[in-house]
Amino acid sequence: MITLIVCHFALAAFAVPLVRRLGRRAFLVLALPPAATTVWAVTEWSGTAAGGAVTWSWKWIPDYDVSLGLRLDALAELMVLLAAGVGTLVLLYCASYFTDDSPRLGSFAGNLLAFTGAMLALVLADDLISLYVFWELTTVFSYLLIGHGSERKQNRRSALQALTVTTLGGLAMLVGFLIIGQAAGTYRISAIVADPPDATLAVSVAVALVLCGALSKSAIWPFSLWLPNAMAAPTPVSAYLHAAAMVKAGVYLVARLAPGFADVPLWRPVVLVLGGATMLLGGWRALRLNDLKLVLAYGTVSQLGFLVVLAGAGNRDAGLAAAAMILGHALFKAALFLVTGIIDHATGTRDLRKLSGVGRTAPWLCATAVLAAASMAALPPLLGFAAKEAAFDALLHGDTADRWVLAVAVAGSVLTVAYTLRFVWGAFARKPGVEDTPVQRVGPAFLAPPALLALACLVLGPGVGWTDGLLSAYADTFPASPHPFHLALWHGWGTVLLLSAATWAGGAVLFAGRTTVTRFSRRVAWPTADSVFGHILLGLERLALQVTGFVQRGSLSVYLATTLLVMLGGQLAVLFTDRPWDGAAAPRLWDTPLQGGVAVLTCAAALLCLTVSRRMKAVVLAGLTGYGTALLFVVQGAPDLALTQFCVETVSMIVFVLVLRRMPVHFQESVSPWRRAIRVPVALGGAATLGVALWVTAAARVAPPAGAAMVEETAHHGLKDVVATILVDLRAWDTMGESAVLAAAAIGVTSLIYVHRRSEADMKPGELHGETAWSLSTTSLTGVPQGDDTAPERTWLAAGSTLAPEHRSVVFEVVARLVFHPILVLSLYLLFCAENMPGGGFVGGLVAGLGLITRYLAGGRFELAEAAPLQPGLFTGLGLFLSTGVALLGLVDGTVLHAWTYHGHLPVIGDFHIGTPVLFDCGVYLLVLGVVLDIVRALGAKVDRQIERAAGALAPAESGSGGTGR
Repeated sequence: MITLIVCHFALAAFAVPLVRRLGRRAFLVLALPPAATTVWAVTEWSGTAAGGAVTWSWKWIPDYDVSLGLRLDALAELMVLLAAGVGTLVLLYCASYFTDDSPRLGSFAGNLLAFTGAMLALVLADDLISLYVFWELTTVFSYLLIGHGSERKQNRRSALQALTVTTLGGLAMLVGFLIIGQAAGTYRISAIVADPPDATLAVSVAVALVLCGALSKSAIWPFSLWLPNAMAAPTPVSAYLHAAAMVKAGVYLVARLAPGFADVPLWRPVVLVLGGATMLLGGWRALRLNDLKLVLAYGTVSQLGFLVVLAGAGNRDAGLAAAAMILGHALFKAALFLVTGIIDHATGTRDLRKLSGVGRTAPWLCATAVLAAASMAALPPLLGFAAKEAAFDALLHGDTADRWVLAVAVAGSVLTVAYTLRFVWGAFARKPGVEDTPVQRVGPAFLAPPALLALACLVLGPGVGWTDGLLSAYADTFPASPHPFHLALWHGWGTVLLLSAATWAGGAVLFAGRTTVTRFSRRVAWPTADSVFGHILLGLERLALQVTGFVQRGSLSVYLATTLLVMLGGQLAVLFTDRPWDGAAAPRLWDTPLQGGVAVLTCAAALLCLTVSRRMKAVVLAGLTGYGTALLFVVQGAPDLALTQFCVETVSMIVFVLVLRRMPVHFQESVSPWRRAIRVPVALGGAATLGVALWVTAAARVAPPAGAAMVEETAHHGLKDVVATILVDLRAWDTMGESAVLAAAAIGVTSLIYVHRRSEADMKPGELHGETAWSLSTTSLTGVPQGDDTAPERTWLAAGSTLAPEHRSVVFEVVARLVFHPILVLSLYLLFCAENMPGGGFVGGLVAGLGLITRYLAGGRFELAEAAPLQPGLFTGLGLFLSTGVALLGLVDGTVLHAWTYHGHLPVIGDFHIGTPVLFDCGVYLLVLGVVLDIVRALGAKVDRQIERAAGALAPAESGSGGTGR
């Protein structure tokens, strides 16, 4: 099973080169995977008809009991035969429908085959989560197929509408799946249906959400608006997605879950009422349309309502009738859509008012259409008649609600007969006053797919008993019926046959009075669902603008106050509702008095931030709160966290200072006293509430701490540093994701600063390394040309003399020169000792970044370029590449991020070992170093250039200017 599904996606990936090489004949190759799937399904017929099942499973998320499970039982067998069999014929049909120069034919072919694979995986899925994944894949591929002609506005709008409606239903369905899976204790569909959870309120809500997804997918009212608009897609898409595949997904899900959930109180009212309403509304609308595809589209909506009613009725005979109707509907409706595509190709129009005499010009095409239409109208001896008889009999012998639904089904069947006659008459009959329509020759290959489908309707009518074993195997999953119904073409004279005769007569009468019916239908017509959808979207857009204008006021203080107030109200409500202090020991104020002292000093620094008016003072005081937090980590005995916090706080303060150079010295916001009187209590209340909540939470532990288990697990690997081992071994997957986020954030921030790339003409002489690099190729550091006899001035820093004298500090240059290399050595020490001592790639990269920052602060941007001549992106990319490579290297043993260690001996160094955690940490080291360097260059060197340019512009007006500053 899984091999066949993968083959669909694999071949779809090569559709574009295949079409480029073979043209439209590539569809013959692309039809091979669904054809092979059809053959495989046929070979499994006897086993599934006997009640057996073919299963395959792969553990996807074992901790949550989520697996990629596939299961071929009787219902899945039916759907696989339809999805693969009709898909094969549609792909063959495409070889005649399109031309070699059709635009974007390769992408269309790939999307159609990939959709087939997704549909097959959907009907075979035996896990709720994997079913949802394939469900949304069909939504995405249908969006691409409907919007294939994207140059036309109607195609784009229709594709977006279908995506919006079905995705919204799919998201609701996912929530329902999660609730059902949690209530049942498993996500395995077969297990849930066999032993459904109790019908609690939560399960009832979940069922409603699942039905929302199923009904939206199958275009049941009020979600039926997207299907008729989807007729903007090419006809093969309509024939496959909207007759045999995508729209059947919702019906399939209802049929799959009905044996387990039909007794949930909410199920039957929703299914019967909405399905019956859809049957009547769709059939009534089809009577007044003139486009053949739209007539079939609204007829499809009507019959999907009928299918949902049968599939969700919840009894054995109705389930059997639903399965027969699913088979019959897919065959005759796909055939009619394909016939409509041929008519469009051969005549250039689908308007039934302009078509005349086509039946005489193309008799074989007419015969194919009449055969399929007769099955749709449920005329004997075709499959549609046998399926309709089964449906009427099941509803007739049901309860009171079923009999009411039977009346709706009879009325809907009358409409079905009427629009079927209207379709055949409009497409093929000779009309008075209308000249015969010229018809191009229809080739046998073009006609063969719909002819085979129509012929299947004829053969399976008398031979419907051949399918009874398979379809009954599904129907027997419902509670046993006292008098089980069996499929046959003839059940004798009786009420059911009388009802069928009444539908034929009623449909004929409606067709005979089609002019009056059409006029009356248009007079009493409601606003179209498409118009309602457009007005809803417009209303939502206007509401969004109003809400955005009210909420997004452009005031950071308002946003922060709103966040704090919401947090304050929510936390206080939880605290006073749960009252965690009742019946529990009072939390300790501190473990040691030193913690209280550090906390008081930290709070004092935070409060002083409220009193200052200078930006730099505020940054320093805010930094002191971070250092205070690091001291609390030291007191608590967490040196790794403390070291990381110190480094992060230092880098953050430097970045703040670099930014504030371009901002006014004082805060310019004028705050009135009453606003300050509001802000200060809000801030203090939010801080106090959050602090108390964390304090109470930390003291409310009921389970034993995980620390002992972590220490034991770390020691088992011969290591001592628990924190570093957790980050690069036990949860290295999270660390790799966080590293990628860090890199993306840094690139995003610096990209906003470097909006315009510098051209070579903008660069100062000697600047070669991006924004800040420089070269000694033509000029020395002192500005003396190379080759001059004058000896260059010796400086402590390589580029120290590039600064203006008033901005130089000899002491700072000496200190920077002396500490730079020890800092780098310290960073490497922290990197490689992390297995047994505090350190790691993250803190090592930060320490190395601090060394480079020291060089920059002492010597300016040219000094930074000399200290780090390589681009920051090289470090960032190399770090990500190394971490990802280590992660994928574990696939050699079959597990991503599988750790291994190599032990060796070197003559001078002695015994050593190197493992994937160390290599992974090296990637983190390089990544963090690249991020720090990138930020310093962006916020430091770039701002330096701006300051120099501004100073250079002012220099002529300022006498005695001594040079430019940083």
